[in-house]
Amino acid sequence: MPPIFRFTRVLLVALSLLFSGSALSQEAPAPLSIGITPVFLDDQLSLLRDWARYLTPRLGRPVEFVQRGSYREIVDLTVSGKLDFAWICGFPYVTAGERLRLLTVPVYQGRPEYRAYLIVPSDDHTTAGLSDLYDKVFAFSDPDSNSGALVIRYQLLQMKKRPEEHFRKTFYTGAHRKVVEAVAAGLADGGAVDGYVWDTLARIEPDLTVRTRVVQASSPYGFPPFVAGPSVEQSDLQRLQTVLIAMGEDEEGRRLLTRMNLDGFTRGERALYDDIERMGRAVAAGH
Repeated sequence: MPPIFRFTRVLLVALSLLFSGSALSQEAPAPLSIGITPVFLDDQLSLLRDWARYLTPRLGRPVEFVQRGSYREIVDLTVSGKLDFAWICGFPYVTAGERLRLLTVPVYQGRPEYRAYLIVPSDDHTTAGLSDLYDKVFAFSDPDSNSGALVIRYQLLQMKKRPEEHFRKTFYTGAHRKVVEAVAAGLADGGAVDGYVWDTLARIEPDLTVRTRVVQASSPYGFPPFVAGPSVEQSDLQRLQTVLIAMGEDEEGRRLLTRMNLDGFTRGERALYDDIERMGRAVAAGH
């Protein structure tokens, strides 16, 4: 083969590879990232892997879950655009203001709401309320959690007290499940926990929750919401919203919801979190 033809052939092959690679890169969209904290009660890694596999073909984009140890980390990453979406608590949602957009709200026991529980060890037969835990050791979950911190702080405010004045010692576990474990093990005399988490643990790990007792259940609050960051395209927001709301319509989606102990997802309204916002402002102001 003459050199000129060999050169032309090599050039054509190179151009073909270049353009095909370019086309492939255009056909492979960047993953949608979803931030999450240690909330789930099933095998978390397995559940998130299966959930990502469920969402990816329905969104037409890869999905990756990003786990962090606190709500603050997740919110900071979402607000800064390093995460697209997040499943967070109602308290950091209202604190973030307009920087986060409401995507969906989980539906639990027929409503987009849950309650905060005050728990004590099961062998404590005398504690009837928060006032009985004076000078005791108390476990919170996350400083930015509604059920795991804010509700108790607000109740103490109504009693004209602060946590450091009422309890002998307090500590943060970083997760609701760990609050239950701390109280069950006697490391804390009381704890603040998400009622949905405790109820679900009672169903799947009764040997753990039987060592605790629910003393009080709060009034209902808006369930921890799914939110979108400020840089997310409206089309991506609407697509994920639609897919989440439709999870109950197919068998695979229903299996995932059962593992999460949820009925489904709904659009929800900002007003669901008005009480949380009111409590947050009161605690911040100290009155």
